[in-house]
Amino acid sequence: MPAPRRDLHELNRLAWNEATRAHNSHKGDQARFFREGGSTLFPEELELLGPLEGKRLVHLQCNAGQDTLSLARLGARVTGVDISDEAIAFASELSRAAGIPADFVRADIYDWFEAAAAAGEQFDLAFSSYGAVCWLSDLRAWGRGIAGILAPGGAFVLVEFHPVVGMYDDELRLTWPYRDPEPIHGDGVGDYVAASREGLVPWGFEEGLTGFKNPHRGAEFAHGTADVITALIEAGLVLEVFREYEYANGCRFFSCAEMREGRRFYLPAGVPAIPQMYAVRARKPAA
Repeated sequence: MPAPRRDLHELNRLAWNEATRAHNSHKGDQARFFREGGSTLFPEELELLGPLEGKRLVHLQCNAGQDTLSLARLGARVTGVDISDEAIAFASELSRAAGIPADFVRADIYDWFEAAAAAGEQFDLAFSSYGAVCWLSDLRAWGRGIAGILAPGGAFVLVEFHPVVGMYDDELRLTWPYRDPEPIHGDGVGDYVAASREGLVPWGFEEGLTGFKNPHRGAEFAHGTADVITALIEAGLVLEVFREYEYANGCRFFSCAEMREGRRFYLPAGVPAIPQMYAVRARKPAA
C-alpha cells in the first residue's frame, strides 16, 4: 500500500522555503493591505465555503497565510498548516502585524492529521487551494486525514489548478503526463508570482527579487481529478460539487494567457480552451 513519502516532502520543504522568500519580495507591505481591509480570496472559494462566522476552519497547505487571514477576517476561527518554515514564520508575523488573529502550525500535513486526530481536534470546514494537490504523495492517506478531522456534517472545499494545465509548459507544449503513479522530479518551486504580477498582487506588484532560480530540486505528483475525488469518497465523504473552469484565478501559466475581469487568466481567442481549474466540495455525513 502506498505511504506518504516524507523523504520527498523534506526536499519540497527546502524548495518552498526559498520560493516563499522570492514570492513575498514582490508583495510589498502586505500587513498594510490587510489592515486596510484587503482580501486575497476569489469568488469561487467563497461561494463553496459559504458563511464563515464562528466556523472552525483548517487551511491545509496554507503557504504564507494570506488566504488564511482573509478567511479569518470573515469570522472563521482559522488554523493554517504548512510544511514550510519560512511560510509559517511569515504568516505568523503577518497575522500579528495585520491584527488578524489566526493559529499557524509548521508541519507536514500527514503528521498534522495524525496529531490533530489523536488530540480530538475537529473542524467545521477544511480548505485547500491553488497548487496544493501536486505536492501530495499519498492521496488515500490525505483523504482519510481530512475525514478524521472534520466534525460530523463538516465539509472539505478544494479549489485547485486543473491537472490538464500541468501537462503543458508555458508555451503550450506537452511536457508532463496527466497522471503518473511515480513522483516527477524537477526544478524546485519557481517564482510564479513574478510571472503573474498583478494577477496575484492586485494591490501593487513590486519587482523584488529578479531572476530567481530555486537552489533546491523538488518532487511533484501527477494526480488526475478522478484520483482526488475517489480518495475523498473512499474516506467516507460525500461528493456535493465538482466543477471545472476554463480560466485560472490569479496565476498566469501560459505566456499567451490574457488577464481579464476578476484577475482571471484565459487562453486567447483562436486557442481552444482547456480546463485550468476545478473545484470540489465533499461533506462528512452527520452523526
